[in-house]
Amino acid sequence: MIGSSVKPLFVFVLTFSLLLVVILLSPSPHILQIPFPSGSSVGSDIWSVKRIMEWRPCKWWLQGHLTPLPAKTNGYIRVDCYGGLNQMRRDLCDGVGIARLLNATLVLPKFEVAAYWNESSGFADVFDVDYFIQKMSGCIEVVKELPKDIASKEPFKVDCSKRKGQFDYIESVLPSLLEHHYISFTPAMSQRRDRYPEYARATLCQACYSAIRLTSSLEKKAIELLDAIPKPFLSLHLRFEPDMVAYSQCEYPNLSPSSIAAIEAARVDRKPWTGELAQIWRKRGKCPLTPNETVLMLQSLNIPTSTNIYLAAGDGLMEMEGFTSVYTNVFTKSVLLNQEDFTRMHGNTKAALDYYVSINSDAYVATYFGNMDKIVAAMRTYKRMHNTLFLSRKAFAELTSKGLEGVALKKALWEVHKNDFAIGRGFALPDCFCEFEL
Repeated sequence: MIGSSVKPLFVFVLTFSLLLVVILLSPSPHILQIPFPSGSSVGSDIWSVKRIMEWRPCKWWLQGHLTPLPAKTNGYIRVDCYGGLNQMRRDLCDGVGIARLLNATLVLPKFEVAAYWNESSGFADVFDVDYFIQKMSGCIEVVKELPKDIASKEPFKVDCSKRKGQFDYIESVLPSLLEHHYISFTPAMSQRRDRYPEYARATLCQACYSAIRLTSSLEKKAIELLDAIPKPFLSLHLRFEPDMVAYSQCEYPNLSPSSIAAIEAARVDRKPWTGELAQIWRKRGKCPLTPNETVLMLQSLNIPTSTNIYLAAGDGLMEMEGFTSVYTNVFTKSVLLNQEDFTRMHGNTKAALDYYVSINSDAYVATYFGNMDKIVAAMRTYKRMHNTLFLSRKAFAELTSKGLEGVALKKALWEVHKNDFAIGRGFALPDCFCEFEL
């Protein structure tokens, strides 16, 4: 009895031992390094850092609208939007909240034609109008057409685009709305949205994060682009175009002659800061990162050089040779899309594609903190996609001004960004999102 029970055990041990020997003596397979671990507590790249804070949509917004719509409207408001697509989207979000504040009916917004942005498309060319109206139902009334008695009139224009600080729309804009019944305006900059009543803020949040989606044809094109990018991938919003550098008023002494000439041609009357003022300006984080500086930053975060990177950027990026010589798996919409389709696209269409890809990427890294970056980061937060990071131009300038370089610089940059990622710095604006400890 004992012998018969020992024999199966002996056979099992012998078989397991032979299998172990085969595994140990076999050549090691190629290990695929996935740069985007999810929820892992062990790892060397920035995405493995444990988060201690998380931004989520505030409950007061998601749980419904606090105040029912009044039975009678005070008039009709059209929001006039200027600039690039994401700037116009920001204006639209603000305008919807203001229209609700003033108890107005919203007319479909006007996207201003801008030769500078190579643009001629309107709101309905980029965004799904019917979906927008449907999702805003109960928050604010939105109409495609005006009543006949005012349809032939141009709106009375209220200028508040350059006003800053504590601008009171009820005091300054409502009288014009009540008098003319149909007005247009561009929202003031640097608004205090926290002073809006919650029903107006909830309307703004609903418009910005739930009600705006691309038209079906544009979304189809965006999905084609997304599908063409090898996975997993990082979307990088890199800003180093001639006009961007010229606008920053920063100097870069080690650029190629062609880049310097392009920047000078774009400067017009915006002369670069010099001497001590230039150093102060740079330490305040006002200077765009060069592609070479971006490489150093990504390496300090232990982002593998084999990472698939989608370049979410406009036309005319300079000094890209140093970047693509290190990070070789770089993909752009101009290469991935049909060339004939791409050449026909306007600025808004290209920006919409970059936006769509970026909110659906495995990770998003921005070298700036502009309108696109704020919208993309907030949408990723809304979708519970937390691999998002803003590279700190200020930290880079301060550390390099102290003479740090090489390993010491990379270590210091790691510490800065590790802390930023852990607390979700820049992930979302507090207008619609609330912080939660993890």
